[in-house]
Order: sequence, then C-alpha cells, then structure tokens
Amino acid sequence: MGEPNFLAFRQDQGGEMSYTNPFGNYTVVDTVPDDMLHLIGNHWYGYPPLNTMWYGLVAFFVGLCSIFSISGNLTVMYIFMSTKSLQTPANYFVANLAFSDFTLMFCMCPPLLVNSYYGTWVWGPMACQIYACIGSLTGCCSIFLMMAISYDRYNVIVKGIGGKPLTKGMAMAQCFMCWALSAVWTIFPLFGWGRYTPEGNMTACGTDYLSEDFNSVSYLWAYTVW
Repeated sequence: MGEPNFLAFRQDQGGEMSYTNPFGNYTVVDTVPDDMLHLIGNHWYGYPPLNTMWYGLVAFFVGLCSIFSISGNLTVMYIFMSTKSLQTPANYFVANLAFSDFTLMFCMCPPLLVNSYYGTWVWGPMACQIYACIGSLTGCCSIFLMMAISYDRYNVIVKGIGGKPLTKGMAMAQCFMCWALSAVWTIFPLFGWGRYTPEGNMTACGTDYLSEDFNSVSYLWAYTVW
C-alpha cells in the first residue's frame, strides 16, 4: 500500500470544514494557504498545531540570535574592509564566512518573524523556494569556508615553513569555489532534482529531507556525501 494522502481540517469563510482529516483532529498544516499545500509532504499532517506561545518563543529566540549575528558579522566585515593590515590571505576566508553568516540571518530572520506572528508561511510558494535556496546557499558555503579555514590552519601548524604559502590569489580562488559549489548544489532543487518544502511548524522552508522517492533520496545522498 502507498502512503495515504492525509487531508487536514480546513475552515472556509462560511465556517464549514472544506477538507477532512481521517484521524479526526486538527494539524499543524491547517493554517497553511491553499497555494502552498502542493509543497507539503504527508508527514506533517500527523502533527497537531503548536501552542501560540511557542511561536512567540521561537520568534524571540531567533530575533535575539539575529541581532547578535548581524551586528557581529557586520563588525567583522567592517574591520576587515577598513584595516589594510588585516587583509591577509587567511582573513579572506574569515571575511567571506562573516558575509555568508550575515546574509543567512539577514535574509532568514525577518520572514520567519512575520510567519511566527501569523502561525504559518504567508509569503507564497515562490518566496518559499527563494527562502530555502538562500538558506541552503549560505549554509553550505559557510561549511565549505570553514573547511578551507581548517585546511589553511593545518597547512600552517603541521607543515610550517615547509608548506605552500597561501597567497591572496589562492585565497580568493578558494572563496570563489566555495560560493560556486554551494550555488550548484543549491539550484538543483529549483530544476527538479530534490525540492524545497515548508517544514516544522510551517514558518520556514528548506530542503525536503523526509520524502522517500528516488529523486529526493538521491539528491540528499549526493549532497551529503559531497
């Protein structure tokens, strides 16, 4: 037997339920706009709605983190750009990492705060794809940049003067590769390999990691192993 297509209770303007859930209970999907339903996997229809208190707590915590992240990373970028002595090859990685993390929080936080207020995703399917794409791009790039930083530290500490020195050209090329590789893996779901979907309490979108079809699983395996 295939996976059942669970439909949640949804209330129209006349106060009548236009859909029914075979379990006979409300779900976290009930408040999602109709134009978003085709993106949501059956998995999420099994969860009851969150207490509104949790939406407020999530918004508060994420908002607080974003204040520290945005201000901190802006400070790092400003110091790097304004202090010539700090513009060393190794610090190119740090500056790019700061920009990636800044972009992540600057683009992810405001939509999430608004969604938490309404208790669901309110920006439509296209914005969901863009939101998830930016999150995937910056998150993946930050990981690649930390790998580059780790290898640079290994080269300096373990190999010492015997190691190949890092030049600005090499650092810039590696930073470009981090962004380029991240972009490649990020755009695949936009063209059909894998996909981006609403997740959790339906206030954010990300890579579909729950579907068991070959398309989704193969993308996740390739993305993870790479």
